[in-house]
Amino acid sequence: MEHRLANTFTMTVNEKKYIENALISEIRVDGRRPFDYRNLTIKFGSEDGSSEVQLGQTQVIGFITGQLVQPYKDRPNEGTFAIYTEFSPMADPSFEPGRPLDSAIELGRIVDRGLRESRAVDTESLCVVAGKLVWSIRIDLIIIDNGGNLVDAANIAALAALLTFRRPECTFGGDDGHEVIVHPPDEREPLPLIIHHVPVAVTFAFIGKENTVVIDPTHFEEAVMGGSMTVALNTNGDVCSIQKAGGGGVLQSVIMQCLRIASVKAGDITSKLKNAVESYNTQRSLKKIKRHNPPSVDVSKHLTERLRMGSAESSGEGL
Repeated sequence: MEHRLANTFTMTVNEKKYIENALISEIRVDGRRPFDYRNLTIKFGSEDGSSEVQLGQTQVIGFITGQLVQPYKDRPNEGTFAIYTEFSPMADPSFEPGRPLDSAIELGRIVDRGLRESRAVDTESLCVVAGKLVWSIRIDLIIIDNGGNLVDAANIAALAALLTFRRPECTFGGDDGHEVIVHPPDEREPLPLIIHHVPVAVTFAFIGKENTVVIDPTHFEEAVMGGSMTVALNTNGDVCSIQKAGGGGVLQSVIMQCLRIASVKAGDITSKLKNAVESYNTQRSLKKIKRHNPPSVDVSKHLTERLRMGSAESSGEGL
């Protein structure tokens, strides 16, 4: 893990000028073009609903847990889900244990907004008994390494965990037939969540006096950017949410250009995400197949016994 910047003041003026001047020639310090993403890797843990996403040098781990709770009074037929972020101190010198920083709270809200306002998760399917019991889904996102653009990496980690999470199946039993029975995974196959669509977050950074636009900023570029904008879109091109943070105003033409680019990038990320989930589901199904190996047979021994029996019979006939 390379050294991380604790704040923007640790960068010299020459370093900041170098980044800004290089962008004028459409060159970035890591060799990418302005609208290129870093390498994206999506992995899954041994348990359902756990994911590990690495975007360049940024690494985020996500995992999901669920429990039965009472629903909100104004929404008795809907389950709930919430996102919690944890900034590991080893990820960045500015991250401290204890009370969550404002950046951690903001990160959770941005990811939550893209999922909640677009109603990507079917919360009605999480209802067990209307007005009494619903499933509460908790998404924990842990920042392992801050290499820049935490929003996009955390968003992908949350989506990967949601797409592979499975909750226990519930049935009714007991003497009166109203007792809720939660079946363990070895008794009944858990049920996946119903995800209507996949809102992918794409972050743009505005750097320099001319507001040069780059996608997927690194921690160096975040240190010199004047503002950022995160757009969440699905494969249909629907804009699920827009978050503008810091900096001055942005022209409408620039926003429209960012939306067009984000639509293409969101489609590419969605394809990678679905391929990774499909591969995980295939491996998961193969693990559940019970293979019955037939007992091994010693062919040479069997043939030897047959030959001995044939020789004995021939000797008997000669006598």
